[in-house]
Amino acid sequence: MIETDTVGPAGQAAMPPELQSPRAKLVYLYLSTNEGGTVSEMADSLGMKKIALYGVLKTLRKQDLVDRDDDRFVTA
Repeated sequence: MIETDTVGPAGQAAMPPELQSPRAKLVYLYLSTNEGGTVSEMADSLGMKKIALYGVLKTLRKQDLVDRDDDRFVTA
């Protein structure tokens, strides 16, 4: 079995292997480096439409990779 590091360069969390979509990776990376964010913050920073972000966040929540705290999303 191949083992992967749980910590990436400079102590950052490694990208979960189940993330396949480039958008999901982008959103996850944003949340992990910014210690969370709102949909509006992500839309402004990432240049994505809110409707697209809601779809990505829904998928990430189903995979237990992201949690929601009121209007903020954070990595699980």
